[in-house]
Amino acid sequence: MLGIFGKRLLPAAFNLLGVLIITFLLTRALPGDPAAYLAGPAATHEAVEQIRADLGLDQPLGAQLVDYLGRVARGDLGQSWVTGQPVWHELRQRFPASLELTLLGLAIALGIALPAGVVAALRAGSPIDHALRVGTTLGVALPIFFTGLLLVYVFYYLLGWAPAPMGRLPVFLSSPEGATGLFLVDSLLACDFEVFGEAARHIVLPALTLGLFAMAPLARMTRAAMLTAVGSDFVRTARAANLPWRTVVLRYALGNALLPVVTTLGMVFSFLLGANVLVEKVFSWPGIGSFALEAVMSADYASVQGFVLCMGVLYVVVNLCVDVSYGWIDPRVRVAS
Repeated sequence: MLGIFGKRLLPAAFNLLGVLIITFLLTRALPGDPAAYLAGPAATHEAVEQIRADLGLDQPLGAQLVDYLGRVARGDLGQSWVTGQPVWHELRQRFPASLELTLLGLAIALGIALPAGVVAALRAGSPIDHALRVGTTLGVALPIFFTGLLLVYVFYYLLGWAPAPMGRLPVFLSSPEGATGLFLVDSLLACDFEVFGEAARHIVLPALTLGLFAMAPLARMTRAAMLTAVGSDFVRTARAANLPWRTVVLRYALGNALLPVVTTLGMVFSFLLGANVLVEKVFSWPGIGSFALEAVMSADYASVQGFVLCMGVLYVVVNLCVDVSYGWIDPRVRVAS
């Protein structure tokens, strides 16, 4: 395992450096002048130039890049020009909301996609298989914000089962105290079941929106991997040995089909963190996605760069976890490494 980590860390560091440089250059290419935005529409030219100098935007682009990389190396992501707070503080405050939503959405997707993909592969060509294909096609084809709006219309407006899409908790409840920032976990640890119930009610629809979107690639990959595994020689040998069908499916077929599924799972998890931007706006979810969108709208360079860096670090961590999980699923990967 340490060998896998060692081989991945150095390329990951260069990847993050590339992400930092490209993000820095792209943010400078965004339309709009942040100095003029902060100064206001009634500001004079001298006032705008003074703000630009205070922000360091009057320096050459190369000098700005070197200064930015130096501050990042010291752990300083800068200060948000809109909120006036350090970017690190804003990300730390909002990240648990996005993480909780993404993890629950991924759990819903796995709970549906894994058994559905296995059943569809075992009954290839059956009505169940065709239904899965139609469902996964719809999951990929429908925009994620449309799915969210449709769920809000049905379950909140028509049926009245879901609460208003206005954040993580009702306005009359306070956030639970806890170190994780995950409301479901912190409320359970504090034995505050009222907050837990409301947090669960508010997170169901946005998590279901993400889960339906993530279910499609996971179910398709599970089905394809299971079809390959079921038709392999070792499964035929296991069946010829008169082993129980459940053992053949779960231990031999599914066990060997998990590698591509885990790879897809890591990609989907990373993508869901970015797809949170649309879901968080639909459900007024106070996560880093909505924070990043507001930063782009106001040309808040430091916040946009901090968000992209956060996503890059998470992507690297997720890929490291996926690489390590290969060794647990298939011992041959540990031997090869």
